[in-house]
Amino acid sequence: MKHEIFEKNVIILSIGILITVAIGGLVQLVPLFTMEQTIEKVDGVRPYSPLELAGRDIYVREGCYLCHSQQIRPFRDEVERYGHYSLAAESMYDHPFQWGSKRTGPDLARVGGKYSNDWHVAHLVNPQSVVPESVMPQYPFLAQKDLKFDKIAGHLKTLRVVGTPYSDEQIENAVADVKAQAMGEAGEGDTEALLARYPKAKIGDFDGNPGRVTEMDALVAYLQLLGTLVDFTTFKPELAHR
Repeated sequence: MKHEIFEKNVIILSIGILITVAIGGLVQLVPLFTMEQTIEKVDGVRPYSPLELAGRDIYVREGCYLCHSQQIRPFRDEVERYGHYSLAAESMYDHPFQWGSKRTGPDLARVGGKYSNDWHVAHLVNPQSVVPESVMPQYPFLAQKDLKFDKIAGHLKTLRVVGTPYSDEQIENAVADVKAQAMGEAGEGDTEALLARYPKAKIGDFDGNPGRVTEMDALVAYLQLLGTLVDFTTFKPELAHR
C-alpha cells in the first residue's frame, strides 16, 4: 500500500504532516496579503472612551469572558435570542477580542441598553437577587473601590501604537473624559465635548454614587456600550450590495 511508508516511519509521517499544514496555511493566508482591508468598515464603530476602556479592563481582570461570550453566530436561534450576528468590525479595537463560545451565562454582545444601570449594579452586587438560578459570583467590592484612572492617557497612547486611532485631543482629555462620563450633570466635565469625541457614549452616574468614580461605574459603562454603536436598521453588509 502506498501509504504504508508513512504508517511505519514517524519521521516521514511528521514531514508529510508539516508539508500538508504548510500548504493549507499558505492557501488561507496568502490571499489576505492581497487585500487592502480584511475587516469591512462599518459606520458607528469607534474606539472605547477612557471610562469604557477602564471597564473593559475590569471585565477581563475579573474573568467575565470565561462565562460570557461576545460572539453572536449567524444562526437563526442565536439571532432570535441575542440580536444581529456579530460583525468583525465591532471588535476591531479590542485587544484582545472577547469572542469565544463558552456560555455559562448568556452572550453579552448586545447587552448594551437592554437593562438599566440599576439592574446591572444589582446584578453585579448580588446576581441571585435578580436571576435566582444564576451561578455567577458576587462583585460588591466594585462599588466600593475607587477607579484608578490617573494614568489612563498612557493607556490610550499605548493602544495608538498598536493601531487604535486615538487622537492627541482624546489622549489629552482622557482623565477629564472619565470624570465627565461617570459623573454626568453632577460633575464639572464637558459632556458635549466628550460626546463629540465618543458618539453614543452613555453618560451619567452608573453606580448610584455621584460623588466618586468607582470600578462599578467603569464596568457598567462598558456593558451599556456593547452592541449599541452600529445601527442595524440601516446596516447592509458591503458584499450584499456590490
